[in-house]
Amino acid sequence: MKRNNKRNMAKSLRLIATDRQRTNILREWEQKTIAYLVQKVPAWISSDGLTAIGFFGNLMVASSFVLGAYLSRYWLLMSLPGFIINWIGDSLDGRLAYYRNKPRKWYGFSLDVTVDWIGTILIGLGFTIYAPGIWKYAGFMFVVLYGWEMITAQLRYKIGGQYSIDSGIFGPTEVRLLLGTIITLEVIVPGSIQYLATAACIFLLISNLVESRRLLFMADVQDKAARLLKETEREALHKENA
Repeated sequence: MKRNNKRNMAKSLRLIATDRQRTNILREWEQKTIAYLVQKVPAWISSDGLTAIGFFGNLMVASSFVLGAYLSRYWLLMSLPGFIINWIGDSLDGRLAYYRNKPRKWYGFSLDVTVDWIGTILIGLGFTIYAPGIWKYAGFMFVVLYGWEMITAQLRYKIGGQYSIDSGIFGPTEVRLLLGTIITLEVIVPGSIQYLATAACIFLLISNLVESRRLLFMADVQDKAARLLKETEREALHKENA
């Protein structure tokens, strides 16, 4: 039994790692958890169904801000199960398709990016409803900076051919944990979210600048390699015609 479990886990780990490179701090724990969970997903739940579940989690987070603004800040705690539900849906949808050997690479990629972006916008809007005065701009900046991070990941995919959803050692899972911590502290210490959200935006800005610099270096290397290849082909053609 144990040998079969190990064999199934190894197979699952191999399948869910297809076409994706992870660099985040929690990658080892996260990959093992995903590899275990995809084996337990009922047959009637599809990858699209998991995407919908993940989006529902984002709706819970956005709604927690609205309810926190108009009813009680304790409603903010609803965001915590929201983040968990979002992680389950968002992390398992594409990996389930590969595990079941039914990948839809470009469809899944397009749907995932679109749904993630809409969910991020909704959470940012929820924050602007909750936050007072000028602090509302922190929610706007978070959406902009997270969008920048998503664009960088897609450009990295285009240039390097390997899709990574992480910015260095920081990925979506770490972002969820960070936001969950900030929101929990807001419930305990009202008003702290204003400063912590601003600090998170500054962190994202620095991370994006570092990753953009790496991206441009990668693009420059690719351009030089392409030019060298063209020159080699031109020289070879010239020798043939000589």
